[in-house]
Amino acid sequence: MRSWVEISLQQIRANFRAVQALVGDSVEVMPVVKADAYRHGAIAVSHALEAEGARWLAVSNVEEGCVLRQAGTQARIVVMADFLEDEREMLATHHLTPVIHSLQDLHAVHVPYHLKIDTGMNRLGTSAQPDEIARAVKAAPAPLEGLMTHFASSGNYESKQTEQQLERFEAVIEGLRRAGITPRYMHSSATTPIAYRRQEAWGNLVRPGHAIYGYVSPARSAPARVLNVAPALTWKATVLEVKDVEAGALIGYGGIHRAARPLRIAVLAAGYADGIPHRLGNRGQVIVKGKFAPVVGAVSMDLTTIDITGCPDLQAGEAVTLLGADGAASINAQQMAKWAGTISYAVLCGIHARVKRVYID
Repeated sequence: MRSWVEISLQQIRANFRAVQALVGDSVEVMPVVKADAYRHGAIAVSHALEAEGARWLAVSNVEEGCVLRQAGTQARIVVMADFLEDEREMLATHHLTPVIHSLQDLHAVHVPYHLKIDTGMNRLGTSAQPDEIARAVKAAPAPLEGLMTHFASSGNYESKQTEQQLERFEAVIEGLRRAGITPRYMHSSATTPIAYRRQEAWGNLVRPGHAIYGYVSPARSAPARVLNVAPALTWKATVLEVKDVEAGALIGYGGIHRAARPLRIAVLAAGYADGIPHRLGNRGQVIVKGKFAPVVGAVSMDLTTIDITGCPDLQAGEAVTLLGADGAASINAQQMAKWAGTISYAVLCGIHARVKRVYID
């Protein structure tokens, strides 16, 4: 294989158990498996999570939900980010639960739904007052099952935005209660409020995404992190060629790397079309036989060049590690993101579908 990822379903399950143990039995855990489970493979991941006891899964759109249903997924599936007119019939057909973002759409929903409240992120969700929401919910043809919101700055404890959003969310909940409406589920927390125990934000349903795949983003001025998870994905690439270059040689497109001394280089069978960030040129590193090796020159569409002078016995046909651990050396998506000037979510979701998935149980 040119490039592949190895995904530990055992680690996926362990991460789910860690979240469930932290929030306790009174809070249900709804793993987020959108974007092909952050490129870990939504079908395999969903089946593993169901086997571990997950009763809920969250996707972004109807198509993602349909794919899981067609693959035999039995858990409740919440569609968080669309309610497109031409897909609404499939909600009932495939037993999907939509998140509704506008009161104007309530007349068109005919299955139990969750309503999203925009409490200050100013993205999807209704900003209507509680009494207006109550009137619309009572007039809707389908029952309101859940109420949700989404935090904009949950990882920044120096900001009061999360507290302000929680206050607005609680005001809507209380307003609906006064009108005789009490949704069964209340949820607002993704990975960060779980991992740093912002318990007042948990409600009775939480939506971990990043944590399921082994990551918790650093939080500013936060209390101690209480959730321990580990990455489930290792990414490798095969060496196509090894060669020696002279001092002064220019390497790659644009000649952006000039060899300061004689080098031994290796050309890897993966590039930005596979998901290696283009900005790793002359910045990133990979792991070769337990040692770090720098990326030299520009990352190409299908190829990446590394300096293996420190590990000269590497041969064509052998593999190097792009993400993961080898001996004492390790690189995770957060480290790669730092080198590339992006975020770990983008690194994981950027791993292209042409990179083969290998599942390890």
